[in-house]
Amino acid sequence: MANYEFKLPDIGEGVAEGEIVGWLVKLGELVKEGQDMVEIMTDKATVTIGAPKAGRIDQLNGAVGDTMPVGSVLVVINLDATESALAATASAPPSVAAPKASAPAAAPKAAPPSDDGPVASAVGDIRTTLPGINLAAPQSSVAESKVVNERPLAAPATRKLARELGVDLRRVEPTGKNGRIVRDDIERTSARLTEPAAAAPGSSVAPATVAVRSASGEDERIPLRGLRKRIFENMARSKHTAAHFTYVDECDVTGLVELRERLAPIAKEEDVTLTYLPFIVKAAVHALKRHPRLNAHVDDAAAEVILRGTYNIGIAMATEAGLIVPVVRNADRLSVVEIAREIRRLGDAARVGKTAVADLGGSSFTVTSLGKLGGLFATPVINYPEVAILGVHEIKRRPVVRGDEIAIGQVMLLSLSFDHRVIDGDVGAIFAKEIIRVLEEPYRLFLNG
Repeated sequence: MANYEFKLPDIGEGVAEGEIVGWLVKLGELVKEGQDMVEIMTDKATVTIGAPKAGRIDQLNGAVGDTMPVGSVLVVINLDATESALAATASAPPSVAAPKASAPAAAPKAAPPSDDGPVASAVGDIRTTLPGINLAAPQSSVAESKVVNERPLAAPATRKLARELGVDLRRVEPTGKNGRIVRDDIERTSARLTEPAAAAPGSSVAPATVAVRSASGEDERIPLRGLRKRIFENMARSKHTAAHFTYVDECDVTGLVELRERLAPIAKEEDVTLTYLPFIVKAAVHALKRHPRLNAHVDDAAAEVILRGTYNIGIAMATEAGLIVPVVRNADRLSVVEIAREIRRLGDAARVGKTAVADLGGSSFTVTSLGKLGGLFATPVINYPEVAILGVHEIKRRPVVRGDEIAIGQVMLLSLSFDHRVIDGDVGAIFAKEIIRVLEEPYRLFLNG
């Protein structure tokens, strides 16, 4: 018997280990070369790893949530499984995957661009199982439902939910764009499959049962896994290491609103939807050039501050799985339109769970925008080891004083958090004022960059 030991490869610079987010194959399954096997999350991204060779899965090492070091054996594949065996399996009725191993599916294609810009939040989205459903109960209806699509389209977070609820993606009717399966499709299918059903004539199988939560309520334990675990660790490290202080000020962006309205149709000719975020990124870069101590990292081990030579701006984005921070690299060299195009590309990839490893990590300063969710102000958590972060809030019509007159202006509040160990209060305030000056007089963006 010829066995092939597949080891966790080096999937990114500086990556030493990866967490198993989900198995896409199960023990004893025959796989083809290139077929998706497992989703692995590192500190930089979640990647789907395919089978390097065709054969039968004889060994799976590690459960969902386990951390595996690079070079450790993930899967053992029996190479003696023949093409005829694969063909026989293909003609047999598909089996139902257990909650931790869904049927193999192709990686989702990128969704078509939407008009919604990326919205970032300091709080991610924790995915839970549906209340009242006993996942241990036999789901006898699954095998009776028909296969809708052998290669379903779904984002990684949606696939994860399907695994948790024991739903075979191939049997789910999609309602999303371009035939994509969305969260509601999974929940609707799960609810239908877990309804009590009468046993078939002559069958000794009891109907499936549904566990009902007590009227007094029951506690529910949700494991910290995948991206949520990374967020949990990174936020705690930042708060426990950096000495946060937050500076809040308002910004009359009436001129910026007018400028964007004039430029938006021109940008549209280049197939770019111009939001306010590219202007804010440009303003941040403008201020960072004048205050280089803010474009920095802290090396706590060496007790040094590293002034970054590049202006790589992280853009916090909320996804189904949680908060990620893709990076607009060399933002100082990009025009407003080019930054808008790059933010759109990063946002589209994030929404379908296909953010590339190359688009994560290495940021020197981060911008997080609550957008239309509004709020008065917030205290953003520093993207450690950076030393500052800019929080942007909703633009609202408010009274403003111009000279000796009161007028109605377009006002936006900015919240900036700084690492007080290396950034003094006056330095942080001056930096904030520089950003505000540029946003209130946006023509400055087109002078010296």
